[in-house]
Amino acid sequence: MSAVWSASWAAVRRRKLQTIVIGVVVCAASATLVMALGLLDASAAPFDRAFATQQGAHVAAAFDPAKVTEAQLKQATGSTASAGPFPQATVDTSTGEVFLGALTVVGRADPGGQVDRVSVWKGRWATGSGEIVLNRTPGSVGRMDVGFELRLPGLPVLKVVGFAHSVTGSADAWVIPGQIGALRPNALQMLYRFTQADTAAGVAAFTARLPQDGLLGTLSHLTVKDKATSELGVFIPFLLIFGILGLAVAVLIVANVVSGAVVAGLRHIGMLKAIGFTPNQVMAVYLVMVSIPAFAGCALGTVAGNLVAKPIVQDAVEGFGVDELSFAPWVNIIAALGMPLLVASAALVPALRARRLPAARAISAGITAHTGRALRVQRWLGGTRLPRSISLGLGMPFARTGRSALTLASVVLGVMTVTLAVGVTLSMTAYNDAVRPHFTDRVELMAGSPPGMPGVRPEGVEVPAATLGDAEDESMLRSLPGTTAVLASTQLDAEVAGGTQKATILFYRGDTAAVGPRVLTGHWPDGPGQVVVPSRFLNQRGLAVGDTITVQARGNRTQMKIVGVVLTNNADEIFADWSTVDLLEPGARADTYLVQMAAGTDRGTYTTAVKAADPGLRVLPPRDGTSSTAVIIISAAVVLTLVLGAVAALGVFNTVVLNARERRRDLGMLKSIGMTPRQVTVLLVTSMGTLGVLGGLIGVPVGIGVHQLVVPAMAHAGQADAVDILMNVYHAPLLALLALTGVVIAVLGAVVPARGAARLSIATVLHNE
Repeated sequence: MSAVWSASWAAVRRRKLQTIVIGVVVCAASATLVMALGLLDASAAPFDRAFATQQGAHVAAAFDPAKVTEAQLKQATGSTASAGPFPQATVDTSTGEVFLGALTVVGRADPGGQVDRVSVWKGRWATGSGEIVLNRTPGSVGRMDVGFELRLPGLPVLKVVGFAHSVTGSADAWVIPGQIGALRPNALQMLYRFTQADTAAGVAAFTARLPQDGLLGTLSHLTVKDKATSELGVFIPFLLIFGILGLAVAVLIVANVVSGAVVAGLRHIGMLKAIGFTPNQVMAVYLVMVSIPAFAGCALGTVAGNLVAKPIVQDAVEGFGVDELSFAPWVNIIAALGMPLLVASAALVPALRARRLPAARAISAGITAHTGRALRVQRWLGGTRLPRSISLGLGMPFARTGRSALTLASVVLGVMTVTLAVGVTLSMTAYNDAVRPHFTDRVELMAGSPPGMPGVRPEGVEVPAATLGDAEDESMLRSLPGTTAVLASTQLDAEVAGGTQKATILFYRGDTAAVGPRVLTGHWPDGPGQVVVPSRFLNQRGLAVGDTITVQARGNRTQMKIVGVVLTNNADEIFADWSTVDLLEPGARADTYLVQMAAGTDRGTYTTAVKAADPGLRVLPPRDGTSSTAVIIISAAVVLTLVLGAVAALGVFNTVVLNARERRRDLGMLKSIGMTPRQVTVLLVTSMGTLGVLGGLIGVPVGIGVHQLVVPAMAHAGQADAVDILMNVYHAPLLALLALTGVVIAVLGAVVPARGAARLSIATVLHNE
């Protein structure tokens, strides 16, 4: 083994470029492998992972303190673990400066415990009176921040000291137990975990020994899981496909690099045999030679993969409450052990072939004339009118068909990745623009203050009430110069009987066809008791167009028939005609007006005219049309595409290095008879450009096919319909550009080693080892 090690180490030091190439490619492939396995690991049941990490509650139960005591709750059995009882209050924020809905506030001393460990991701936990922690996920905070003061009439001022997340949604906010008394608690909360997570059996078990009618209600983790996975489940197909692509690229590149390195050293193998190395020693020399840089690259790549992949995956799963993401141990174990095994396996096949070669034949490798298909193709190309450097380059891939096939496969995967990423980006952008349109020619006006906050702006500044009536305001807006359409609306918070979520009903009047939501199927409500809903509303509740739902609001109850599906991203919105508003809130006035202005109308002049006619009409700022989910997916697609494209280019780089090394004498002869360094560069780049053209022609349709499978899966996971705007995103000019990405990947990978080979002097090239 001393001779094997000496020969291997000498080869590593002598072949510096080959050593660097193997190390860099294995490093990039290892990083890609970690990223791929990490994405696959993270895409496997992210809610279940967060639920296990935070010891989420299988059931959050609320009890009537007038019928059940804290002592009785502590003595109740039937669960494997429990937390509480915690005093629970319902705080109405409709009279505050910022409307947060009805907050379920729980008095809890700390965020830890055996059940429902609350993750504090910003700020800190409440430790004294006058402090509150809000249950929010990153990206859903809005204008609030740590230090914001929640002021409500009749209640103490509460300062937000932190933001946290409960994976089971046990509360909307938390205060210390000593503070909850001032908020007038009306329930006791208990959190339970069960062995089999059978919530129905679990609830029956722990309530068996409690007074009847003591249980006010329960929230199952299954309900929370359904909502969470529907909102963030779009990431799972996306992460899954990129993980598979990364894994495939890593395997192909390593196999190409390592097997090529062994084949390129056949003459060295012959020399070793000539001086007495046995066939087994020769095989061992090459296995050790490629393993040294491979192990170093694998170690660096594993670390780099964790650094690159974790931020991408963290953005995708933070909505599940995972604040500190860590990959499963098997991810790094497989990368650290699997990549060296892959390198050894890739080197073993050509090393076994070299082991069987006679010394004389191995020594003559690269010197004897080539015959066969490659020579016939080269002669045919030589008879064409193509420049000699181009015809030689076009024929070079036929000399090593196996290596060229692996290189072509890596280019195809690179082009497919780019095509898929562009398609996903366009689909997300088109869907986001459709459900959150941003119009520069529209003005949104509110009559006085937001609903539930009379006379107060969100900033705390008093605003006057509308001076004109509802009908007068609409008539005034229609009469202003520049108005082409007006849509009046108001909204009510309601409950859908038999559902698990609250809903907001928006009542529209006016030009709904021009500025209202887009109707996908069915028709817009044209009479009282008719509604249209988003597809997610139907999917989450198991409903269909034509079904009837029962809605309760403001103490009134009515039945509504679903007559259509509209394009909007909010699953809890219901759209109705103005004739329906009297069924739930008789005499309601429109509080919001959406105005479509004619082309060329000055926005400032128009809003000045509105304020002059009715000072109580407040101009709302344009709504933010950016979806955090779309931003995360697009950003991740860009990063992953750059990484996989760079790895594919490394495969091309390696192929050119090996081809130039094998054809050193050929290139030297060509230069000696007058071929310029620029022509040598063109020759080598053309050889890979051919593979780039083929890779583009193959990779684009494959990428489109994968897009047609992945995007509907993403839409289905998000409980939305795969409408035409998601699917029809590729057009002829774009397809032509995408086809050129194969050439770009090939040329970028080939140009550096090609220029390096072209700069070698004739004497150096023709020198034999």
